[in-house]
Amino acid sequence: MENIENLEAARKCLRTGLEKSNHIASALDESGSRLELLNQRFQSLEDAFGMQTCSHFDIGDRMDSVLCSAAAVLRVFEAVHQLKNSLLTDPTSDLCSFISRTKKLEEALKLLTGNCRLTLGWLQEIFEFLKDNAIANEHCLLDVRKSLRILQELEIMEEGARHDGGLLSSSFDKLEIEFHRLLKENTMPFPLVSLASSIDQHGNVTAQAWPDYVTGKLQAIVERLNNDRLDKCKSIYVEVRGMNARKSVETLDLSYLEMTTAEFEDLHVIESYIEQWGWHLELVVKHLLEMEYKLSSDVFGKIGADAWMGCFAKIAIESGILSFLQFGMNVSESKNEPIKLLKLLDIFRVLNGLRLKFNQLFNGKACEEIRSVTKDLIDAVVNGGSEIFWQLPAQVKLLRPSSPPTDGSVPRVVSFVTDYCNQLLGDTYRPHLRQVLEIHLSWRKQVYEEGIVYTQMYNIIKETAINLDAWSRAYEDITLSYLFMMNNHCHFYNLRGTELGNLMGDSWLRAHDQYKDYYAALYLKNSWEKLLPILVVRKDLLSSSVTAQDLVHRLKAFYAAFDERYRKQANWAIPDEVLRENICKHLVEGIVPTYKAYVKNYSLSIENDAKAAKHIKYSAQSLENMIWSLFRPKLCMDRRIKQPELISKIQVSNQFRSTLNAL
Repeated sequence: MENIENLEAARKCLRTGLEKSNHIASALDESGSRLELLNQRFQSLEDAFGMQTCSHFDIGDRMDSVLCSAAAVLRVFEAVHQLKNSLLTDPTSDLCSFISRTKKLEEALKLLTGNCRLTLGWLQEIFEFLKDNAIANEHCLLDVRKSLRILQELEIMEEGARHDGGLLSSSFDKLEIEFHRLLKENTMPFPLVSLASSIDQHGNVTAQAWPDYVTGKLQAIVERLNNDRLDKCKSIYVEVRGMNARKSVETLDLSYLEMTTAEFEDLHVIESYIEQWGWHLELVVKHLLEMEYKLSSDVFGKIGADAWMGCFAKIAIESGILSFLQFGMNVSESKNEPIKLLKLLDIFRVLNGLRLKFNQLFNGKACEEIRSVTKDLIDAVVNGGSEIFWQLPAQVKLLRPSSPPTDGSVPRVVSFVTDYCNQLLGDTYRPHLRQVLEIHLSWRKQVYEEGIVYTQMYNIIKETAINLDAWSRAYEDITLSYLFMMNNHCHFYNLRGTELGNLMGDSWLRAHDQYKDYYAALYLKNSWEKLLPILVVRKDLLSSSVTAQDLVHRLKAFYAAFDERYRKQANWAIPDEVLRENICKHLVEGIVPTYKAYVKNYSLSIENDAKAAKHIKYSAQSLENMIWSLFRPKLCMDRRIKQPELISKIQVSNQFRSTLNAL
């Protein structure tokens, strides 16, 4: 109010000066005739006085303009004064009105700035003119100087309203506080697993972080502060939403992301975590980050893509997405083992399933770091997986110098290889293996051809067959060698109906079935056939020429031969239950009836029952039970197969054979 009064006083002073100037102009006009008469005598004075007269006419018009401008400044200043009280309130109750008033205030201050400066310039010119002309009195100069001072004070006040500590700056501070409050009150961590129910049938996020009206308020504040305050809004948004994203991710059990390098060297340890990793990464990307992507776009979308993509990128990094990608990189950097190929394909399957989402979410320049780490991971998975795949036959060949199992069973590495090939050929891994090989070959300017995978499977089985042939010759006991070959041919025949069995073909399977029976016959003939003639009942068994001592000797010989075979073969194994039962059944049917008949005839030949029973070691039933107890595999405490490390850069032949020769 004091400033308004000062402005009014300046106005009055200016009007008084204008009136005096008009009087002076009138007086000068009336004295024109007199000056004309004195023209000859006072020519030089007339010229000088005439110039002053013209200048005073101009100064009157200029002062009118200054007064109009000053009046406009006064009206704008009054409008600013009226907005002041309304902007001192809390914007929470009526945000739209508050934002509208801040906009009016800013426009008024801009108008005030222009008019203040213009009016000040004019007054300054008038002041300089009056000061340089003796016709202006001291009172007029004082009035103009006072008007200058008032307008200068108004300009200083307007500058303060626009900068720190001013009314407009204070209003912007309140909007920032309201922006932060809206975010905090409508942001809370949630269990990521529960978000699975918020995905519709098209894979889109249906859950909302907050109601639509909250988005509208945040948008309005951001648009209003789209000046030197925008960076502060972005900082607030990233801080609140980034921390919330981190807390949401922490609702999952992510302890495996903190595993040491040494732990990654044991693929059997991390095997159980890879599936969990894939599920968690899918939750984070499809649920959490897609939601944050949409929210950032909604809130900052009208400002520009750079603004909201920058916010989203920082929130994504804060969520821990790089830690998930680093886990995959740690797996790819572990030592090369055949099982690692399966793990790399698991990682590729997850990344390939999220490829479209990654391209959608992280396409902007602001997400360059995430894209770069993702590309490095894909490169490592494709290159590492292809390298292991091409080295598989050589890996099998490396096992050739090792020793076969002492019990004649199927080597665990053979079971591993056939199971491994079945997994690679199955629906879970074959499509992804093909994609990996296609990508890797395309990087090398080569073309993927159908049959590459199948040819490699043939080569692996070929090397396995050669290994088995070498291992069978390593047994000192030929009988155990026959048992070993019987077991392994049975194992290959049992692949019928599997992916590998279908690949190798019916003729290959039938060949192994025939050779299984062939080696079973060799085993029985070489091991147990010599036992039976000892107990053959001849017609002269009860004749007087056969003494009791001969009968006892024959019985003891049988026991010795049977015990020797039983003791040696008690540690041998036939893993296949059907084959084991058939072998035992054959032995029981071939040995027990003959033994039973011999014992019966022996007892009849010995008059003294007590003396006869003294030499009978086994009953027919106990002998049968002993046979049925043979060839049962011993339980292994640790069934994991330790594979030797792959040798890098081994050249592997892709020679193709339609059928493997049976061993």
